[in-house]
Amino acid sequence: MKKSASHKFFVKGPAGKLETIITAPALEPRGIAIIAHPHPLHQGNMDNKVVFIVSKALIESGYVTAKFNFRGVGASEGHHADGIGEVNDVLAVTQFVRQHYDKNNDLPLLLAGFSFGGAIQIVAAQQLHPRILVLIAPSVLRSQAPTVVDHADKILIVQGDLDDIVPLKSVLDWATPQEIPVVVIPGASHFFHGKLPQLKQTIINSCQL
Repeated sequence: MKKSASHKFFVKGPAGKLETIITAPALEPRGIAIIAHPHPLHQGNMDNKVVFIVSKALIESGYVTAKFNFRGVGASEGHHADGIGEVNDVLAVTQFVRQHYDKNNDLPLLLAGFSFGGAIQIVAAQQLHPRILVLIAPSVLRSQAPTVVDHADKILIVQGDLDDIVPLKSVLDWATPQEIPVVVIPGASHFFHGKLPQLKQTIINSCQL
């Protein structure tokens, strides 16, 4: 049986090369997924365990999946740019994946992000208008995230009720006026310690096209 295949690329970004790992599914892809990691100034990178689980769930769901290091992280060039530059990093990686893995330009786009990465994907969605937006404990309060309900066809928010970094209330306060449901995993902290299997299955159940 053919297995998924991962390849490392250095995508040309606005502040220099971006270290990127792209995994193509064994069968015909159902879509393209771009995953953004937590805050670069707090040890956030594409090897974060939540990012790994999100990526694994989407690979198993049949997506061409790209995770990458924001500017200034790992082997990516440049410096942290307070979120503004990081949105442009998402745009650059998305363009690269579309050019190389979507020859007919017809694959649906999924944007996913954890914590700071979720806030970045909310802003990126304003330009990219993904079919699905997956937000894992998005830091909407700290980033003063804009509304997103009109910029994605489907929005999945997953939050732990014991999160002391991104409080559940802050996510509910942002999501409720937009009438976006929030999936709460009881007993889950910000990094979903002991709850990663539930997180993975929630994503798989919600990201079928």
